[in-house]
Amino acid sequence: MIPEYSIEKKVAPITGAGRGIGAGIAEVLAEAGATVVVNALTDKYLGKLVKELQGRYKTPVIGLTGDVTTSEGSAKLVQQAVAAAGAIDIMVNNLGDAIAGDLVPLPGGRKEPASDEEIRKNLGLNLMEAIYCSRAVGPSMIERRRGKVINISSFGGLKGVPHLSMYSVAKFALTGLTKSLALEWAPYGVNVNAIAPGLFPDPIANSPEEYRRFEEERKSTVPMGRVGKLREVGLLALYLASDASNYMTGQVLPLDGGITA
Repeated sequence: MIPEYSIEKKVAPITGAGRGIGAGIAEVLAEAGATVVVNALTDKYLGKLVKELQGRYKTPVIGLTGDVTTSEGSAKLVQQAVAAAGAIDIMVNNLGDAIAGDLVPLPGGRKEPASDEEIRKNLGLNLMEAIYCSRAVGPSMIERRRGKVINISSFGGLKGVPHLSMYSVAKFALTGLTKSLALEWAPYGVNVNAIAPGLFPDPIANSPEEYRRFEEERKSTVPMGRVGKLREVGLLALYLASDASNYMTGQVLPLDGGITA
């Protein structure tokens, strides 16, 4: 192991980590020796993931359920993580969902404008969670003069995406949060960066047939000719979580096979 890439015994909560990109990040960070705290709204996928990672790696893996789209839920997660594992070194704000939907009716589409509840849900999942969790973990990192915040954005936060306007708004705002917090916290040794994944289908949420169909349908839209693998996001997160990235802050790194090139 190159020493600058070591994150052994570092404490790393990951929100929205029951499956998908969050689970992929959790696996890589656990493999690298971090104490991983995985969060999800329910135990539907979380318990199984915790057992699998505990059986595969020697590092502690802790599962915590809770709604981190609320101020109270985010504060509670941070408090529980500190109580269970110690001071937080790495905060991965991964929770999000690409909720499709037009803002107003279009020919051949929905009949009603997006509801206030749909808008709130999009912003809660894709933006407010990162705001609340960053607010909860920031004071400790600033006091200790070290820490890594990793926001999981999207290629939809770097370019417009039709029929995903509310999602894209939230992810563009997440870019602004990343860059602004990076400048505010840089004097205190805290790095804030983001990853903007492209197309990363989740094998748990799709049947093998659906997964293969998604691969075939989408690969023609990706310059590199394939969809992403969940582990690839984890490997980039490992770089941002480690001392290897100490001189990088305020950056949003696309990981999309060339979609935003």
